[in-house]
Amino acid sequence: MKTKILLTGFEPFGGEPINPSWELAQALATSHWSEEYFTAAVHAVQLPCVFGRSLQMLDLALAQFKPDMVLAIGQAAGRSELSLERVAINVDDARIPDNAGQSPVDEPILTAGPAAYFTTLPIKAMAAAVQAEGIPAGISQTAGTYVCNHVFYGLQHRCVASGVRSGFMHIPLLPEQAVRLPGKPSMPLALMVQGTRAALRAALAHTHDIKAVGGAED
Repeated sequence: MKTKILLTGFEPFGGEPINPSWELAQALATSHWSEEYFTAAVHAVQLPCVFGRSLQMLDLALAQFKPDMVLAIGQAAGRSELSLERVAINVDDARIPDNAGQSPVDEPILTAGPAAYFTTLPIKAMAAAVQAEGIPAGISQTAGTYVCNHVFYGLQHRCVASGVRSGFMHIPLLPEQAVRLPGKPSMPLALMVQGTRAALRAALAHTHDIKAVGGAED
C-alpha cells in the first residue's frame, strides 16, 4: 500500500501573479514518481493566503486525503534555499494584510494552545538529501508570523496525536518573480521539484532524524 502524502501550497499574495509554493506542489503531485525509489501517492491542495480560512481548507484536505505525511510549502522572498522549518509559534502578527484584508497583530492562533510546536519530519535528513543533489537547503528556526506560520502551527496542532508526520518548508522565489524584485534570490522550478523529491524520499526513509550540526538562521 502506498504512503499518502499531502502537499499544500498557497495562492498568490502581495500583488504577485504566481506563488512558487503552489507551482511546486502541483508539479510534484502530477509528475512521474519512480516506483523503484518511491512508493507514495502524492496529493496537492492550494490554500488561501488568509488567516483562519487557510486552516478551514486544510481541515477539508486532511479529511479528504487522510494522509500519512504532510508537507506544507510557502514562499519566502529573500531566501535562497529550500528552508525546512523547525518550529511554529502560536502568534499571528501580519506585516501586510492577507488576501482578505486581515492584519492581526500579536494575536494567538489558538487561545488555549501551547506556545509552539516542533516539526515531526526528519528535517536534517531531508536537508542533507537535498544538498546531496547539489541543491541549496538548510534548517530554519523561524517560519515568521504571517499565514505560513499560521498554517504550520495549525497543521502541527491537528496532527499532534494522529501519527501523521508533518512540517513546513519555505522556498525561494521563481526566476520570473525575481526579475520584478531586484536583489531577491530565486530558484528554477525544476530544481525545487528535484530537491523536494529528494527531501520527501528522505522523510519516508527516516523514522528518526539524523544527528547533524547546525542549521540556517533567518
